[in-house]
Amino acid sequence: MTTIETERLVLRSLEASDAARIAELVGDRDVARMTGRVPWPYSQKDAERWIARTAEEKVIARAIEHDGMLIGCIGFSPRGEGHGELGYWIGKPYWGQGYASEAVGAMLEIVFADPKIELVRAGHFADNPASGRVLSKHGFVFAGIRSLWSEARKLEVSTLDYELTRARWQRRRDARGPAARGKAG
Repeated sequence: MTTIETERLVLRSLEASDAARIAELVGDRDVARMTGRVPWPYSQKDAERWIARTAEEKVIARAIEHDGMLIGCIGFSPRGEGHGELGYWIGKPYWGQGYASEAVGAMLEIVFADPKIELVRAGHFADNPASGRVLSKHGFVFAGIRSLWSEARKLEVSTLDYELTRARWQRRRDARGPAARGKAG
């Protein structure tokens, strides 16, 4: 499995031993409520089941590490021929420090390394504009609004959807140059 290193982060495969830390971080109500699928409260058993499920499914899931400490997770789920959905969360103590943006950039390197992927979709709840800024920074363009179930909130939430084509990503990547790209390992 591909590991990506950026200036401050390492995106690596998930391990069973990550369950306690994942439960601690995404188990924070403020984090869980910004996700669609994470229930709240969230236990270590929930994290163990999620890690096992990502290993069984065709999901590219990565732990996001900073200074050797897991600070969040990011993943890409294929949704059909040539496209899929990007999702991520960062633990609350690490919000506002640019880690989500750095992780998204690295994950796009992994995703678009597959020549079959032509389109990546992502979204965020309307009350989470910081996530919209992360997506826009990487070239995602607004694609519409819909309601999406939030398991943590137990209700439908207004969601802003975004899309990024391979061609748009490649143009932006080429313009930034090799210094901005992660190092595959």
